[in-house]
Amino acid sequence: MRQKMLLAAALAALPIAAIAQTGLSPEQIVAARQAAYQLSAADFVQMKMTADAGGDVHRLALPARAMASWARTLPSLFPAGTNLPSSKALPTVWSERAGFEARAAAYAAAATSLAEAAQAGDLALFRTRLGAVRQACADCHDHFRAPD
Repeated sequence: MRQKMLLAAALAALPIAAIAQTGLSPEQIVAARQAAYQLSAADFVQMKMTADAGGDVHRLALPARAMASWARTLPSLFPAGTNLPSSKALPTVWSERAGFEARAAAYAAAATSLAEAAQAGDLALFRTRLGAVRQACADCHDHFRAPD
């Protein structure tokens, strides 16, 4: 699991400018953002399991910071031309861009607060803030992601 967390942190830190300069295809950009979502979800599940078990949340500061970094990067991984059939992104990502970016910013703020709770080792606060992260994800998915 530690390797997944480190990989998530590295992927979340990848700036979109670097992607654009590499000449990645729209398919590659979609694949990269889907992989980042999967890593984020894996981190979320691990954090929830640890919190539900009453574990040491201090050790979750790194994946929480990685999640916040991913959230700040997220809008840049949706450039024009990447609304492909393999993507679950709805057209509203592009037609309601300000709303999409606002929800990503709310997700980043919630994840940053989660990281602060983890750093402090405060289990009760961590659980509350984990719920806020979950809600921020749901708020965005409800409006900008096609259902499974």
